[in-house]
Amino acid sequence: MSEPRRAHSRFHQVRLRLEAMAVVPGPRGWFLEFLVFGFKQGWACLFGGLMLALLLGTHLFWPEGVPVHRYDAITVGAVLIQLSMLTFRLETPREAVVILLFHIVGTVMELFKTAAGSWQYPEASLLHIGAVPLFSGFMYAAVGSYIARVWRIFDFRYTRYPPAGATWALAAAIYVNFFAHHWLPDIRWLLFAATGLLFWRCQVWFRPLHVHRRMPLLVGWGLVALFIWFAENIGTFARAWTYPSQKDGWHMVGVEKLGSWYLLMIISFVLVSLVQRPQTPCQT
Repeated sequence: MSEPRRAHSRFHQVRLRLEAMAVVPGPRGWFLEFLVFGFKQGWACLFGGLMLALLLGTHLFWPEGVPVHRYDAITVGAVLIQLSMLTFRLETPREAVVILLFHIVGTVMELFKTAAGSWQYPEASLLHIGAVPLFSGFMYAAVGSYIARVWRIFDFRYTRYPPAGATWALAAAIYVNFFAHHWLPDIRWLLFAATGLLFWRCQVWFRPLHVHRRMPLLVGWGLVALFIWFAENIGTFARAWTYPSQKDGWHMVGVEKLGSWYLLMIISFVLVSLVQRPQTPCQT
């Protein structure tokens, strides 16, 4: 058995042992549930974690004078990560379709935003489209991979989920605004308001261990957007891409970017919902 397949098998063995443990009421039971929650979250973040390790590792240890561009090595590494995820059944084929959509959606946005000067890729590469190295699409795919995997691993269920057509319209409006605000008024505050109106009653039910817990979906999106913002700071520190304000040296990305990531989360969630249909807690 190959090493990744053994790792996958070990994960399932550990998860089965944890889920078989009796949870007694009180702090000890809560602590066990918290540990399992963290374990599952880490497993869901596998693609994103490996991508961040690849960006940071090549930034710190890439040797000077080698004939291969660092960005091209990142692209090849990202392809190998994606193929491994599929080969060792860490992602399902349906999830891979969603991730392909993320590649397309993300690459189109990258081409436009780099042309508009919103950010840039400061290093050379051979594997690129325009000014965008091909590994950029995998960073969007990491978000899609996480949402698809966490949805499945935690057995997400929803109460008061809005009509699918309304969520698709909202996601489309958010995506268009990412482009249109360069010429037209930025309507992101209207989009935040529309998001609140659609989802303020929606609860996501997730199962860390034996029973489902719940939280407002709007809160869950905010927490994920926060972690993506932390990951973005690691990515810019590793000079995977840079913002104009970081031209003279790295500094943390402004917290205002949290709003952009929050809106991107909605697009991501709606794309995943195309293959992971939202179910209610009473559905099996």
